[in-house]
Amino acid sequence: MRVALVHDWLVGRRGGEAVLEALVRLFPGAEVFTLLHQPGSVGPTVESRPIHVSPLQHVPGVFRHYRSLLPLMPWAVGRLDVRGFDFVLSTSHCVAKGVPVPKGTPHLAYVFAPMRYMWDLFEEYFGPGRASWPVRLGARALRTRLQAWDRATAAAPDVMLADSQHVARRIARAWGRSVEVVYPPVDVERFATGPVGQGAGGYFLWVGALAPYKRLDVALEAFRRLGAPLWVAGDGQQAELLRRGRPASVRWLGPVSDAELPALYQGARALVFPGEEDFGIVPLEAMASGRPVLALGRGGALETVTRETGLFFEEATPEALVGAVQAFEGFEKGFRPEAARARALLFGPEQFAAGIRRAAEPLLGRPPW
Repeated sequence: MRVALVHDWLVGRRGGEAVLEALVRLFPGAEVFTLLHQPGSVGPTVESRPIHVSPLQHVPGVFRHYRSLLPLMPWAVGRLDVRGFDFVLSTSHCVAKGVPVPKGTPHLAYVFAPMRYMWDLFEEYFGPGRASWPVRLGARALRTRLQAWDRATAAAPDVMLADSQHVARRIARAWGRSVEVVYPPVDVERFATGPVGQGAGGYFLWVGALAPYKRLDVALEAFRRLGAPLWVAGDGQQAELLRRGRPASVRWLGPVSDAELPALYQGARALVFPGEEDFGIVPLEAMASGRPVLALGRGGALETVTRETGLFFEEATPEALVGAVQAFEGFEKGFRPEAARARALLFGPEQFAAGIRRAAEPLLGRPPW
């Protein structure tokens, strides 16, 4: 069986790329289709497969400015040629689910979110202070057209899965489609090496890509007021927040390798998670390491973090996060690392593989592997 895996873009390894990596393992002979690929950016598992790119790959400076090419992405995904494949599986938070699939070829779409920049998170990306005024004006002018394209192409996949109940509700609102949920795979065993749940480093930890919706700004201001140590692991759009005037108590580690991450989690008192995520693999990685989570009480965190494994704060504001850190002093005394790890184990790769198999088998008329 020839399998085409379609992904939005390959320029770094985040949660979506971890899902793609798991799919490459499930379909080891698959070929990958994407808008653009920065060689060496997503790890050897995905890089080992044939990777086909769109015309956007050849735009000068594309890896620095690809986000500004959003108006061209629907056209570019239409240039990906998946003819001759027996099964198409797309993983999408932008345009991948809109790949043109030949009639009669089964298409399973795994959706991280409707095009988040144009729907729920429009203001986080294009609100005042988030982008230059020409970009903001252009985004507002294009919003209706991109929403219409996003809604129309959402009807095409034969079967659609969401990565959380939160995303399933967003799909119902934006696209009018009811979908099943299969949670993403968390490589929990990668965080089982060494002592679990030490927290001996004494710092709080923030992990992720520096994207606006992840609300690093909230964490920086909260820890400026607290004067408590916060370590930040990641890089991206909002790196300027850390390059200019970050609080003295904040240590920026930059991009952190997969090999370094388990020790960082184990040394942290708690993970700080102030953004509203579609799902959020990072809290589960922290819990797999036996560490608690201070999470905004919205989005995917409500499906992973429990009252036993972390604390919630209700608003994405520095004041709310300061209150959570102060309340954590009492919570920490009764926290059990083994409970956090047990919760994370419920989201391992086995459940993801079983969910993909359940969805694919009726389409194919036989087990997919």
